[in-house]
Amino acid sequence: MNPVNHSQVTGFVLLGLSQAWELRFLFFAVFSVVYLITVTGNLLIVAIVTFDPGLHSTMYFLLGNLSFLDFCYSSITAPKMLADLLSGNPIISFGGCLTQLFFFHFIGGIKIFLLTVMAYDRYVAISQPLRYTLLMNRAVCGLLMAASWVGGFIHSIVQVGLIIRLPFCGPHKLDNFYCDVPQLIKLACTDTFVLELLMVSNNGLVTLMCFLVLLGSYTALLVMLRSHSWEGRRKALSTCASHISVVTLIFVPCIYIYARPFRTFPMDKLVSVLYTMVTPMLNPAIYTLRNKEVILAMKKLWRRQKDLLGLVEL
Repeated sequence: MNPVNHSQVTGFVLLGLSQAWELRFLFFAVFSVVYLITVTGNLLIVAIVTFDPGLHSTMYFLLGNLSFLDFCYSSITAPKMLADLLSGNPIISFGGCLTQLFFFHFIGGIKIFLLTVMAYDRYVAISQPLRYTLLMNRAVCGLLMAASWVGGFIHSIVQVGLIIRLPFCGPHKLDNFYCDVPQLIKLACTDTFVLELLMVSNNGLVTLMCFLVLLGSYTALLVMLRSHSWEGRRKALSTCASHISVVTLIFVPCIYIYARPFRTFPMDKLVSVLYTMVTPMLNPAIYTLRNKEVILAMKKLWRRQKDLLGLVEL
């Protein structure tokens, strides 16, 4: 394959969720609310974890990072999608498409690795409670986060490196509301069978293996909890249930999209909406509704804001 992309296509038309104006307006209204809730919820958790001294622990540090990544992840696709729903001219340049692809897989890759780190953190907390602060200190936590970012970068740069070498000579219509590997590969003017195998192994199989490892680790944790006191069991079960819910919401759609040949199925766009828009919105609710410490910190922050507003009015 020629190392230089002799593409005759300078941009792509994103077909989006629907061509009907009435449905596009409805989708705009619904997903504007979803995006607003996503931004507000995730940035609120970031603020609470940052400014509340009672949440300056490893678990909440990782939770704050996940919320920040969810905010970034939804912001990669949502603003463009909302603008395209109203514009009627949903075009994205070739460079813009590759940029969106890079950040989409960069942030998504970091999230996958971060969820693995969070599972390891819970494993150490439950299996080695006396050594937890020693094993998961700030230095170790920082290194694990740095490794997650490096892993996400490597994963993403591989995607872009493989896509940028493909020749695109038309058609130039992407059957989605953002640029992603499956849709781009289908538009290439060359045989992409080997490339599809590489992409499936790089994306789908790795994601599937991580998911199975995470499920295995949480199963082992639940078995360990049998020897704990009732109160310790209840608290650990609550935390693990939140983690398992988020892991399932993130991994299952990714496995559906990437761990199969790149063919179009009726459910594809619905699944894409689920893991790009809905899951980042649900994650803050999943963690906060089952966590008394976060709820208490939110109440403290609310009271503090009310007191400040009262002083300003005086």
